[in-house]
Amino acid sequence: MLFPKKAKFRKWQTARKHPDKRGVATRGAKVSFGAFGLKATTAGRVRSNQIESARVAANRKVGKLGKMWVRIFPDRPFTAKAAEVGMGKGKGDPRGYCVEIKPGRVMFEVDGVTEEVAREALRKAGAKLPVKTKVISRNEADNI
Repeated sequence: MLFPKKAKFRKWQTARKHPDKRGVATRGAKVSFGAFGLKATTAGRVRSNQIESARVAANRKVGKLGKMWVRIFPDRPFTAKAAEVGMGKGKGDPRGYCVEIKPGRVMFEVDGVTEEVAREALRKAGAKLPVKTKVISRNEADNI
């Protein structure tokens, strides 16, 4: 699973949860490397194990001929309190890393395969993620 080699802070503060206050992605919003991409249409947080699960699902469909890029990296730590622990007494221990996704962000890209194989691979990857997604091609990347 993906995680940063070094973190400046062990725990981060929780950001705003309201989707209207998050805005849309300005960086990473276009297909840059491949011919097809998987674009988020809703906001959310994607954990490192979900990224890995989506990557494996898409790679099985793409095979050895295709090339795949993961355009997101989990660098935000998330915490959780232990099981059956009461409220209060501070924040929980770090459990893993996630990445905050804004609508319009391209998360995965595929190239070197036919359009139907690429769309099916990215559809399967999108099913593993907690945000709504859509498959786009390089020329229609401006649409959310």
